[in-house]
Amino acid sequence: MRINGTPYRTIWQDADGMVRIIDQRWLPHELRIVTLRERSEFATAIRDMWVRGAPLIGATAAWGMAVQMAQDPSDRSLDETWEVLHETRPTAINLRWALDEMRRVLGPLPPSARAAAAAARARGICDEDVEINRRIGQHGLAIIREISARKGGAPVNILTHCNAGWLATVDWGTATSPIYHADAEGIAVHVFVDETRPRNQGAQLTAWELMSHGISHDLIVDNAGGHLMQHGEVDLVIVGTDRTTARGDVCNKIGTYLKALAARANGVPFYVALPSPTIDWRVRDGLREIPIEERGAAEVTTVQGRAADGAIITVQISPDGTAARNPAFDVTPAELVTGLVTERGLCPATEEDLAAMFPDLKAAAQDAGAGRSGRSASPQV
Repeated sequence: MRINGTPYRTIWQDADGMVRIIDQRWLPHELRIVTLRERSEFATAIRDMWVRGAPLIGATAAWGMAVQMAQDPSDRSLDETWEVLHETRPTAINLRWALDEMRRVLGPLPPSARAAAAAARARGICDEDVEINRRIGQHGLAIIREISARKGGAPVNILTHCNAGWLATVDWGTATSPIYHADAEGIAVHVFVDETRPRNQGAQLTAWELMSHGISHDLIVDNAGGHLMQHGEVDLVIVGTDRTTARGDVCNKIGTYLKALAARANGVPFYVALPSPTIDWRVRDGLREIPIEERGAAEVTTVQGRAADGAIITVQISPDGTAARNPAFDVTPAELVTGLVTERGLCPATEEDLAAMFPDLKAAAQDAGAGRSGRSASPQV
């Protein structure tokens, strides 16, 4: 995607061999490019949300492994790096998927061959993510196209939550990819952007993306979505996912569950853009089996923004000493999901339909879990 006419990915390796990222903590007010040189810097970037979004977290972990292999390709280093990076964010399954994939590729190789192989696989994971998200956009476009035809070409009003845009992936985004494809086809769309407290990824990131691409949108407070649905102003809700269970439960940014409830109550279709590496085939019951990350209270009791003098500052919004809870994700049960938009097409959020859509990936995951096979569970798009 483009920033001021210049194409960017969210993570890339420059000609000098250095891995660089967009440091998203400063958006939308500043565009800062950061070079990550050490394993510890990759861990910090993931943990402290310099990068965020399940697909991008996985890609960043892959590059962290590659950089470490260039410095120390030993078996001990390989195992330690898996542990260090895996513990940074417990909920998004792409992190574990990418680390497992890197270890699967690198483990059988002699240490002398690991650096080149690690860099090649990290580049491959990034390229695969771009293609996955492009195809999600194509399949999701069909939904928007049908609504547009039914409305006689009037704008299709889409509600999003959090940021599932290109900033959450390597490129294109998941929930936003159908929107970008619709815009490119000339379909009129209007997006209601949830601010998405506590880190305001909608206000700071999704709104910035849509503004950069000239797509019509309104920023709304998180609690306005149900009201808009009640009054018939929302045609479609589409969100991303950080982990989806084998039976179709969706773990996503906190507040997603409430949007799904409001959509069901008002007859609004609720779709989830689902890249296949985000499916956790080992888990069936999302409410009981997915670990929900609890982040620091300061994200709730403070907000970051730009002051009148242009400085980016953090201000406290609650009384001194106020305790705060900060669960970062919630789980939307499969029965509230109208459908899943994957790189292979649309499918209902059921165990049977997911297995039918991805029989190869489910079988590979089962084999890997049973220790019977070394086959990769990487997506075949």
